[in-house]
Amino acid sequence: MKILFLCTANSCRSILSEAVFNDMAPAGFRAYSGGSQPKGEVHPLSLKTLEKAGIATEGLFSKSSDAHASLAPDVVITVCDKAAGEACPVFFGPALKAHWGLADPSELEGSDEQIEAAFDHTLEIIRTRVRAFLALSFELLSPEQLKAELALIGTLGA
Repeated sequence: MKILFLCTANSCRSILSEAVFNDMAPAGFRAYSGGSQPKGEVHPLSLKTLEKAGIATEGLFSKSSDAHASLAPDVVITVCDKAAGEACPVFFGPALKAHWGLADPSELEGSDEQIEAAFDHTLEIIRTRVRAFLALSFELLSPEQLKAELALIGTLGA
């Protein structure tokens, strides 16, 4: 099963989601990420947060969602924050789509400690959601049921 996490810049939330998912996923599951307007570099605190959590960062880079034109993902999950008025990328194709909105910790203004805490909190939300995703009985769920479950998972930790 291929999962594609999308957001705008592909430097923080979608990168964190890709790395956490791949760290937790069993064989046969693989996550990818992309952005509609990629920054071209991964936010340094994204890498630091992953390394602190013991999650591999090699191979992570900011890229356009166009880089996955031939991927044919099974599930596409947007992780931008619609509540903040952010435009989420749209993925056209037969993949099942879900939205797991996350506030962008890189947009937070505050002390270094507050910003690092926001990255840590975002990582924990992603872990909670990925854990719930991986606990689903995919073979027993219809596409409609899976879509409903994915929507519910998108509210966890929020």
